[in-house]
Amino acid sequence: MTGLWSELGFRPADILIPAGCDMSKWSVVACDQFTSQPDYWDRVEEFVGDAPSTLRITLPEIRLDRPDTEERIDAIHRTMDEYLDRGLFTCYPDSLIYVERRLSDGLIRPGLVGAVDLEQYDYSEDANGLVRATEAVVPKRLPPRIAVRRGSALELPHVLMLIDDPEKTVLEPLAAEKDRMRMVYHFDLMERGGSIRGYLLPDDLKERTARALAALADRDRFNERFGTHDLDPLLFAVGDGNHSLASAKEVYKSVKGTPDEPFARFSLVEVGNLCDDSLVFDAINRVVFDVDPEALLRALTEHYPNAYYGLGEGHSFTYCLGGEEGMITIPDPEAELPIATLQNFLDHYTEEHGGRIDYIHGANVVRSLSLQSGTIGFILPSIDKESLFRTVVFEGKLPRKTFSMGQANDKRYYLEARRITAGG
Repeated sequence: MTGLWSELGFRPADILIPAGCDMSKWSVVACDQFTSQPDYWDRVEEFVGDAPSTLRITLPEIRLDRPDTEERIDAIHRTMDEYLDRGLFTCYPDSLIYVERRLSDGLIRPGLVGAVDLEQYDYSEDANGLVRATEAVVPKRLPPRIAVRRGSALELPHVLMLIDDPEKTVLEPLAAEKDRMRMVYHFDLMERGGSIRGYLLPDDLKERTARALAALADRDRFNERFGTHDLDPLLFAVGDGNHSLASAKEVYKSVKGTPDEPFARFSLVEVGNLCDDSLVFDAINRVVFDVDPEALLRALTEHYPNAYYGLGEGHSFTYCLGGEEGMITIPDPEAELPIATLQNFLDHYTEEHGGRIDYIHGANVVRSLSLQSGTIGFILPSIDKESLFRTVVFEGKLPRKTFSMGQANDKRYYLEARRITAGG
């Protein structure tokens, strides 16, 4: 089986799970969520208290602009070492974990936790490997993530990779086999995150899973599905965590030739099925802070001279400011998606006039934030998830922060860990 896994870009891993601690306090939502809602993170701090927690070994993005960021990163590295020295973790060697996440709406989202091979992951513009990014990676967003990972003894995954499996051959059959699996965790997640269960796959199910993934990666089958002739197959599209995985790739490249190379070569991820009914794509909206909202709107209509207020043919999106809402339509757009039309303008405007763009889940959060002085929000239409693989295959990546797989509290929570250095 080792040879088959090596061809897939994904494999079992030595997975660490904490033992003897309050898992509801241990498991914290991905660091790139609630970036304009400090009250969320204040509640998490209060709830966690002094308990062992992934809050202490990850860096929420809302803290990135603080002057003590370097000290926080140093503290993360020290806390990782402390948790390891205390024997906090139980190691499950060569494991895959089948996950069932009960979302806030009650639906169950299945997943599979294992390790992606960073040698087979490519986030460049002309990527054609088995594992590809779905959105453009912004270079300036990588250094803080690289700084956290470099010098860390552990990694904790919030990356969600997607397979395009309409016949549901990989994950869904595992649900019927849970009575043959060992449950390794089951608890409620904090802050309306639902609940989660994890099960270890026995060897025969690991083999069955590998063969099902290999069938999805078959070149002839892939080309038949997309009506092509000789395209390299895309097996895994990175749905959430594009920048985190890109950072892992950069750190891996920097330690080649050192004892850390075989550990850094892999990164722990969860795999989900694009075609699962529980997986809903929501638009990631935009809020722009520290601007003159009226001037920004005028500049938008000047940037696209044929733009008009109201809903019509073309790319339309809602703007929110001061408790009022309206729509703007850009007819005959050059970009494929409304988000690209808006983002192209916002990048141009903020480069010339300043302001800060944030990426927000949930229309009501946009409405609330846009009540602030010097702030304007944009609510965007969702994209069709069925078009994701086709877009990546034929057109390359989507604009950054195009879609979200569910609302913020349904994102992946940090839970499992893996060693990424040779020490200890």
